[in-house]
Amino acid sequence: MKVITFDIETRNTVPGSAFSMENQELTICCIHDSETGEYSSYLKEELPTLWGILERADILVGYNSDHFDIPILNRYYSGDLTKIKSVDLLKEVRNVLGRRLRLDNIAEATLGRNKTADGMQAVTWWDEGKIDLVRQYCIEDVKITRELYDYAKKHKSLKYKDFDGIRDIKLDPTKWEEVAEVAALNHTLPF
Repeated sequence: MKVITFDIETRNTVPGSAFSMENQELTICCIHDSETGEYSSYLKEELPTLWGILERADILVGYNSDHFDIPILNRYYSGDLTKIKSVDLLKEVRNVLGRRLRLDNIAEATLGRNKTADGMQAVTWWDEGKIDLVRQYCIEDVKITRELYDYAKKHKSLKYKDFDGIRDIKLDPTKWEEVAEVAALNHTLPF
């Protein structure tokens, strides 16, 4: 089973404006490929190399990926990445708690470590031409997401910090890696 854990970074194409999905431009996409065990990154102009990898995936794993990452990636792709099974850890958490939690909160409580920066810092680094820092930050977020996915599959829970301490989020990962037979060949491109 090929599981691709991924994250993207973006920048606002309308400086000074409020956050809007329409104004977000992809700068980089980083992935972990379960078949190779490798992490890799793709700048916007390198996305054609990424498409074949994603098309062979059985599952895409991300954090807020159904709402943010996949729709933005789909702007650059001639097919439809929503045709590939997705496990969005934020969506799983929200379905149990009824609210959203930051990736950093869950990483700290579950893994005992924090993210290396935040998305706004990545935008600043990008604008300053510090592309390697953005790449490192994005790959670290993919590593955290991958570790949380593995933890949730093993323990059937994740943890988060609340006002009165660490709490468990009970999850049911039993169907996360169930893929229909026809899904083995992803028809993401229009024919």
